Amino acid sequence: MNPTIRTQSLSKRFGRTIAVDNVGLAVPEGAIYALVGANGAGKTTLIKLLMNILRPNAGSAQVLGIDSHRLTGEAFNRIGYVSENQELPDGMTAGGMLDYFRAFYPNWDRALEQQLVRQFDLPLKRKLKHLSRGMRMKISFASSLAYRPSLIILDEPFSGLDPLVRDELIEGLIERAPETTIFLSSHDLAEIESFSSHIGYLQQGRLLFSE
Repeated sequence: MNPTIRTQSLSKRFGRTIAVDNVGLAVPEGAIYALVGANGAGKTTLIKLLMNILRPNAGSAQVLGIDSHRLTGEAFNRIGYVSENQELPDGMTAGGMLDYFRAFYPNWDRALEQQLVRQFDLPLKRKLKHLSRGMRMKISFASSLAYRPSLIILDEPFSGLDPLVRDELIEGLIERAPETTIFLSSHDLAEIESFSSHIGYLQQGRLLFSE
């Protein structure tokens, strides 16, 4: 069985700063893989390389069997992506945002969407700009889970969240785990150790271990 994510000697530098240094990892299909490391360790850069937001200086990465630099709209129909710094359309209501995204994903599951709305208690008629960070993150999760992606990539999804909100989001992820592969980053091992199946540790751009 081919890994859902594989990198070989993946490297990225910005000027003289090495952000990702010769990283080789394999994320098995069906895993909940947590990439742990301090702030500034290179986790976000690595995720951006996987998502074809950045191009590597050396090495390669494959996501869902596709070279990362070849990921296009069709492939992104199979990938859910949530970042702690993700910008949302503040002028939209929560329901309007779900309506907007629904049109882009052929596999969008309306029944699952409604389940997530109830589970996360989403205020569909309120504008995003009036919502707390935790509620905005719940909406990001719902919009990324509703089309049943084969891979979910989460960049520091629980950073700064109230523990109750964090637990709600973790529960939503675990419910999706049987049908998807989950790859997430965190600077706090305590946030993710209770539900991760695999852990990698990144320090100064280098993957020290992956188990």
